[in-house]
Amino acid sequence: MQNITSESLFELKNVSQPIVSGEKVFYLETRTDKKDNDYKTSLWSINIKSKEKVMWISEELNPSQIKLAPNGKWMSFLAKGKNDKPQIQLMPLSGGTAFALTEEKQGVSSFDWTSNSGSLYYQTTVKAESDEDKKDKDKVKPITITKLQYKMDGQGITESDRLYQVKKVSVSTKDNALVLEKDRAFRLQYVSKDESYILYVDKLNPDDEWTYGASVYEYDLRSKTAHLVTKDIPKGSFSFEAVNEKETFFLFTGNDFKHAFVTLDSVYGWDRENRTFEKLSVEDKYAGDLVIGDFQQKTKGFPVKWLDNESFVYPVTEHGKVMIYKGDIKGNNTVIFDKELHITDGDVIDTSTFAVTYSDLTTPSKLATVNVDSGELEALYNPNATFEKSHHIAPVERFWYKGADDWDIQGWYIAPVDQKAKHPAVLYIHGGPQVCYGETFFHEMQQLASKGYGVILLNPRGGNGYGQEFVASIIGDYGNKDYEDLMLGTDYVLEQHPEIDQSSVYVAGGSYGGFMTNWIIGHTDRFKAAVTQRCISNWVSFYGTSDVGAFFVEFQLQKDVSQMDDLWKMSPLAYTDNIKTPLLVIHGQEDLRCPQEQGEQMYTAMKKQGVETKMVLYPKSSHGLSREGLPNLRIDRLKEIANWLN
Repeated sequence: MQNITSESLFELKNVSQPIVSGEKVFYLETRTDKKDNDYKTSLWSINIKSKEKVMWISEELNPSQIKLAPNGKWMSFLAKGKNDKPQIQLMPLSGGTAFALTEEKQGVSSFDWTSNSGSLYYQTTVKAESDEDKKDKDKVKPITITKLQYKMDGQGITESDRLYQVKKVSVSTKDNALVLEKDRAFRLQYVSKDESYILYVDKLNPDDEWTYGASVYEYDLRSKTAHLVTKDIPKGSFSFEAVNEKETFFLFTGNDFKHAFVTLDSVYGWDRENRTFEKLSVEDKYAGDLVIGDFQQKTKGFPVKWLDNESFVYPVTEHGKVMIYKGDIKGNNTVIFDKELHITDGDVIDTSTFAVTYSDLTTPSKLATVNVDSGELEALYNPNATFEKSHHIAPVERFWYKGADDWDIQGWYIAPVDQKAKHPAVLYIHGGPQVCYGETFFHEMQQLASKGYGVILLNPRGGNGYGQEFVASIIGDYGNKDYEDLMLGTDYVLEQHPEIDQSSVYVAGGSYGGFMTNWIIGHTDRFKAAVTQRCISNWVSFYGTSDVGAFFVEFQLQKDVSQMDDLWKMSPLAYTDNIKTPLLVIHGQEDLRCPQEQGEQMYTAMKKQGVETKMVLYPKSSHGLSREGLPNLRIDRLKEIANWLN
């Protein structure tokens, strides 16, 4: 048996986006390719009864965003066209090769079918260029900024002379027509059956830059007028999910923003005829998937989906797992599937059977059917069957302990594959903080266990899956009770596992976990070394340089730029005089969520203190480096961490 290594990333595959069509389930299979330093995806189908597999789209096209035409004749997806930009491609399911339906200069970002399958509505952008711009297109030009929100992590500068469009394209003729155009980003979500209106997401108040949030608008295609569907909840942020067959009742997910960024999402129902909008899902639970890992690619999450004209299913994150609930238009809710799994995608086969992709603590990814009447989970396909048979996958221990104020806190411990006495361990802190560790496969943690480290994963207060009070408890209070939860959890694991060498315990984390790593080593010397990644070190500079800085600081810390003394006291950089712990700083150079300067400040402070330190910067890497960054850089990052701990 082999141990899992950083290079094992190239052997693992994941499945996602199942779509049910008769006795077939279409799905995507994605792997990490070492030679091309990229992610490769193919489209397959499997027969539910015979388990026969058929490839429909090869890795050469690398499809994403697959959708089945309502008439079942076409599989549509996005793939690179002749200009190397994503275009809508169609594959006839009766036989034949895929072809591009669009040729947009800037590519297509999303699309939706009309109910008669004759056309598709899609989104693209165009650059508004003057004659002078066209003449001097090769010259380097200045970038003029006038808006508060002018950049986004993973995209770069978003404010430019760009128009955002919805177009309609005919399947038979490929002719397209402009439907809607705006000077700002918005997101098409639904096309009505009679094509009299569309639903799209736009800012709550486009005229006020300091109004945060976006919600759903109904746009009448004849009168060319729009109105906010969720006007009864003026600060709420919502997104369309599904409509019943009669097209009378719509389901949305979102929240009323009562607790700002940390308000739990719920399922809401919109009765279009009566213009009522009300919450339908179970109270005090997050409707959606907030379980984090580092392995899944092109997953969309288990959907909110109608079972009939009055009842529907939806996902809920609770205690580190994703459960399936059944709800109805009267507000009744029942748990119908509850196992220690991370359901990553799904579709409805019938009212009691679903096709799902899932992961668990020792299973990277599987395609399966779920029968909610019997509670059975039947595997259809395991892309990693050979890998699992030939590699040691460390078992994971679940536990609860008492955190600050005697709160119940959940955690997981991964023991080293080779469980030697007096082995080292790593407290690894998640980001967010409004996400959670849970019942999912984590490649990085498994490869640390294979190297002889115990790995401690905790869900301190501020994370999700434990109710509204739990997730909102650190607003304006970062680094206090959450810090206590983490230290008490570490104490608990060390007490339960005396085989851990208490002189060789490390701390690491990214994003919020990077903030907490910086904060921890400024408040205790108990850790042998630390690794801070895509971190926050200075809330004052973060306020003005992060793509969400001003909103995040004001909503999460309840301070603004006029309260610099308070922000400084909450900043890890203020406590660097206390640090003696060797620190590795890892940062992506294109990280706009937690900008590079945040890591640089910690690095410079360590140099000033004479503390052993090292900084590794990764080019072409945004905030999501560890999950969807360039594969060679992901591998290098894992090796840098291992070398530092060693």
